Amino acid sequence: MWKREQKQASGSQCFASKRALNTWKEAMPVDDEVGSEQRTANAQQENSEPMSEEMLRNAYHLSRLRSSSVEIREKGSERLKEELAKAQRELKLKDEECEKLSKVRDQLEQELEELTACLFEEAHKMVREANTKQATAEKQLKEAQGKIDVLLAEVTALKTLVITSTPSSPNRELHPQLQSPSKAVFKKGHGRNKSMSSAIVTATTHNTQLQPIGKDGREIDPILFDEFQAWKEAPTLDKACPFLERIYQEDISPCLSFAKHELTEAVQAAVESNTLSIEPAAAQALPAVKASAIECGGPNGWRAEVVTKCALSGLSRTCKHRIKLGDSGNYFYISPSCRSRITAVCNFFTYIRYIQQGLVRQDVEQMYWEVMKLRKEMSVAKLGYYTEES
Repeated sequence: MWKREQKQASGSQCFASKRALNTWKEAMPVDDEVGSEQRTANAQQENSEPMSEEMLRNAYHLSRLRSSSVEIREKGSERLKEELAKAQRELKLKDEECEKLSKVRDQLEQELEELTACLFEEAHKMVREANTKQATAEKQLKEAQGKIDVLLAEVTALKTLVITSTPSSPNRELHPQLQSPSKAVFKKGHGRNKSMSSAIVTATTHNTQLQPIGKDGREIDPILFDEFQAWKEAPTLDKACPFLERIYQEDISPCLSFAKHELTEAVQAAVESNTLSIEPAAAQALPAVKASAIECGGPNGWRAEVVTKCALSGLSRTCKHRIKLGDSGNYFYISPSCRSRITAVCNFFTYIRYIQQGLVRQDVEQMYWEVMKLRKEMSVAKLGYYTEES
């Protein structure tokens, strides 16, 4: 009987523990990761022997750990979301800063282009002013030479009068005191002899005839202007356009026509591609076999001019410059006339390239006259004229 009561007490205790476990399971959340394994374990525990208090305590602690891991996971996900939002805000700020910097870069590029155009215009203005000053100086020099010629004529006339007046036969025009009172006329100031005056007048007239005063005039050719204006609307370096075709035929081809045809074609191609370079030639750099040095100068300083054969004309000339075509290491020594002709063509191509790139901020008429000026320089150079500086 005692055993029966003990079994009933243990059965009631087991029933109470199962009931408490079911109540705890309903109250606590079950993790999704446990799944079917946890349910299977619970079922086995229900069918097994009754659980003790220690096992219930362990199960309770395990559930608390699982709930704390879920909380930690949720907090971690929230923190990651906050960091993601912060990174997105920083990226947005970086994008705005990059956009501002790109605008600043575009503005700087535009200002640089405008500055380049202004510098080019200023350079042309300085060149024109220098040419005007040079023309004025040359004019003043001619006037000074004319005055010197007049003074020399006066000196010559005075010498002639002095020679013709001797003590035995004095010149009465030079010595008024020898004239009779009726013929003597009192003159206040300086008197000039008729022969001297005539000599001065003759010299002045001769000097005036040697230096005629002319006035340059210009008039726009409508055909050339129309061709240039059509080219200006769509600038190109194609030889087929009427504007460049005419200039090639009338100026560039005759200006770059030399005796050495093969080298001439290479020079023209280098000029068109802007790969030709001209530099002064040192005397010691010239070929020693074909060159002959001519010493000249004063006692304080001697300089050597080297005469060698020009690579383009084939004639023996004083070659002060040499050219290089592209990246080639070969140099060709050229005469001053050939250098002047090549330089004139290079100046023309440089100016039309500036027009094509939009660096020239002038009206169409000013550009036209600048082109005509460059064509004039090519025409003069192809006839053999060049300055001493060349």
